Amino acid sequence: MRETELKQPGEVIRRHGPWTRITHWLWAICVFFLLLSGLQIFNAHPALYLGRQSGMSQGFDNAVLRIGAEGGQGAAPLRGVTQVFGRDLDTTGVLGLSGPDGAQQARAFPAWATIPSEQDLATGRVVHFFFAWLLVATLAVWALASLLNGHLRRDIWPGRRDLRGLGADIRAHLGGPLPHGRRYSPLQRLTYFVVLAGLFPLMILTGLTMSPGMDAAWPWLLDLFGGRQTARSLHFLGMLLIVSFFVVHIVMVLAAGPLNEMRSMLTGRYRIRGHAAAEEE
Repeated sequence: MRETELKQPGEVIRRHGPWTRITHWLWAICVFFLLLSGLQIFNAHPALYLGRQSGMSQGFDNAVLRIGAEGGQGAAPLRGVTQVFGRDLDTTGVLGLSGPDGAQQARAFPAWATIPSEQDLATGRVVHFFFAWLLVATLAVWALASLLNGHLRRDIWPGRRDLRGLGADIRAHLGGPLPHGRRYSPLQRLTYFVVLAGLFPLMILTGLTMSPGMDAAWPWLLDLFGGRQTARSLHFLGMLLIVSFFVVHIVMVLAAGPLNEMRSMLTGRYRIRGHAAAEEE
């Protein structure tokens, strides 16, 4: 295809329905508040373990992650330390110890990364639980609407054709220009499917597993995840994966053309052009 053809305006289509757009922005709001309030909760006990209990009071060490501060006695300066599988990493200024010189504070995640900014576990839990249930309700509404309007089958569920074309689509994303077709590309479909059908349910179930009330009502949750401490570690890992997805998602939006992408999620209208549009034709 000639370069002049790639620069043609292209056709404007209706790509996203109202339920897709509404739930998209609700998810964005929920993830933002869940992340920052979740880090506030984590700061109350900045360590992760595997198993049904932590080994702190049992005489053994089953920690996979610790974030804190060390030193501050004698000539040794206070420094932030993140321990991953027993290996210490100096993370002063980022994790464990943060703040301006002369007013550094020992805390796992800094004040700018938590809601509220000061150490307040009670408020952090209230905010976290509110947006957690809002996320559950939004996911349920999206699933029902997507089943009824065909969005799940048409745009999210990956088929054999998507799996066969995944390699070529990855190379297209790495080499650019990014596709602007009527439908999601194979990489987009697979990624959205993993997040919506995998990561979000994982976060919900591991969150419920950390609740003593839910453990009493649904004891199978503890067996499913191998204990409350393992569920907490998986919850933290899921958070890291969702944040990674969010960062890559924003980068892709900027690379694909932010005005066109934002318009599709605000009004539903999307301009297709280039190789992807021609191949679909």
